[in-house]
Amino acid sequence: YTRLMGEDEAGTLQRLTTLREGVLGPLIAEHAGRIVKLMGDGLLVVFASIVDAVGCAIAWQTAVGGQETKRPEGSRLIFRIGVNLGDVLVEGDDIYGDGVNIAARLEALAEPGGICLSGDAYRQVRGKIEANFEDLGEREVKNVAEPLRVYRIAAQRSPSDTPPSTTKPLPLPDKPS
Repeated sequence: YTRLMGEDEAGTLQRLTTLREGVLGPLIAEHAGRIVKLMGDGLLVVFASIVDAVGCAIAWQTAVGGQETKRPEGSRLIFRIGVNLGDVLVEGDDIYGDGVNIAARLEALAEPGGICLSGDAYRQVRGKIEANFEDLGEREVKNVAEPLRVYRIAAQRSPSDTPPSTTKPLPLPDKPS
């Protein structure tokens, strides 16, 4: 996103806005979700049901992947999604707390075009969502006392929809960079 904004700020913002309004917004609404906050190319979305949240994440990656494969590889908008089940604190129209912070850490662990779930989220959707889950084990993440059990989920797509991953994601640094 940063590179695309550097190359064409107005065009990238227009593409992202069109994608949010035409694809993502309707998918979120269809799965009974609510956009809490927009942050550049990121969104914070809350759902009443974890099954709806994961269903939306799969539909999101499938829809965006299908649409973006029409573009040259270097100009695609590709999202990472982190899904967590946890308590949040509501203040006005915003939400805070471990539930949000852990979802953000999971998002950072996801590969481009991928979805990572916490162990709590996985336990609730196991057997209710038709997808392939891969246990990534326990992961230490920044500013979280206990290691997190992390699962990766891959929607059923054709291999050409997802760019091949040639490297493992790097661990998060202890300090901001």
